[in-house]
Amino acid sequence: MLEVKKFGGACTASPEQIRNAAERCAEDYKEGNDIVVVMPPMPETITYLTEMARKISMRPSKRELDMVLASGDPVSAALMAMAFDSMGVRSVSLSAWQVPVFTTGQYTRARITGIDKSRILHELDDRKIVIVTGTTGINKFGDITTLGAGGSDAMAVALAAELGADLCQIYTESDGIYTADPEICPDAGKLTEITYDEMIELTATGRTTIHNRAVEMAKKYSVPLVIRSGFTHDEGTVVREETQKMERNLISGVTLDTHTKRISVMGLPDEPGIAFRLFDILAKASVNVDVIVQSVGRDGTQDISFTCSDNDADKAMETIKKDEKKLRFQKSVLDGDVAKISVVGSGMLGTPGVASRVFESLYNEDINIHMITTSEIRITVLIKKEDGERAVNAIHDAFGLSGEAQ
Repeated sequence: MLEVKKFGGACTASPEQIRNAAERCAEDYKEGNDIVVVMPPMPETITYLTEMARKISMRPSKRELDMVLASGDPVSAALMAMAFDSMGVRSVSLSAWQVPVFTTGQYTRARITGIDKSRILHELDDRKIVIVTGTTGINKFGDITTLGAGGSDAMAVALAAELGADLCQIYTESDGIYTADPEICPDAGKLTEITYDEMIELTATGRTTIHNRAVEMAKKYSVPLVIRSGFTHDEGTVVREETQKMERNLISGVTLDTHTKRISVMGLPDEPGIAFRLFDILAKASVNVDVIVQSVGRDGTQDISFTCSDNDADKAMETIKKDEKKLRFQKSVLDGDVAKISVVGSGMLGTPGVASRVFESLYNEDINIHMITTSEIRITVLIKKEDGERAVNAIHDAFGLSGEAQ
């Protein structure tokens, strides 16, 4: 059996934790399994390297910044190899350019385009545990690139897909996926399994146990995923194409995202193509837009409101104001006092009444809804930030999600 194991930075933040992770891998290795470990850099290393770069230049070249940040990857991988060696377990650490892992050309946010698996297979045939650096690759020029947010999760899934692994395990601080954030909803239940589509929606709307780009890749290549704790041996949550339960809950999870802002562009011309022009300039500025509401035209004008992340909000406002003459709007407003609540579940497909139950639970708590958007398996509402945690608990209770593993 071939297993790919990725340990989150919090699980390998110290030499002791690295050794504990190595012991877990060694257990499976000694049972006869082939093991590939994906190691991101230690969090303190990245903090140190970033601060060092900023002390030299407040606006460093992205290419050179990648050169600096990439130096943290081989350190954690080599330390893991040393841990295996101290246990008498044969292993080898490989940097992305030794594998090699090929990426697109964007520095600091590259995407994986291919992996040459021959070196890894050779080392596995020699009964070694292979440790691969988690956040770097090389582009067509041979330059080092880093993979950006969720890079090590994506690396693990990409390796599992390329190698045809039987299992890809993502070790985190959490012991699985819960119906809600346990810190917000103490009686949230842990899910034993969840579909790819549900997991994609959860990660895109506030759940950060695993990055959504990794789940999307896992779905594309049918990679079996398990999200589990790096600190305990508790069973985790299986992410698969379809769950095997006889009876499923309508809802798998409720998420809260307070790192979002609403932008309203008012008095736009009520004419064909105006929405395209607005969102085209935002797309060219790399602003990711989520919930969108367009008002009914009146007096030759219309309003469009949308949400984006905190990180994109200022850039979005600057972009809109820069193109004020082209868009011909009357006013733009930024509102940061908002929270995004998302209700996710493949069980709502073809089941009437789910939306009304969501809205009723908010009404019972006297919570006003500002914006609504839906997909086949998701309902998202925008409310005031101060109402966020109360809304999560109200919806969670309305669908009976409390209790033991779902």
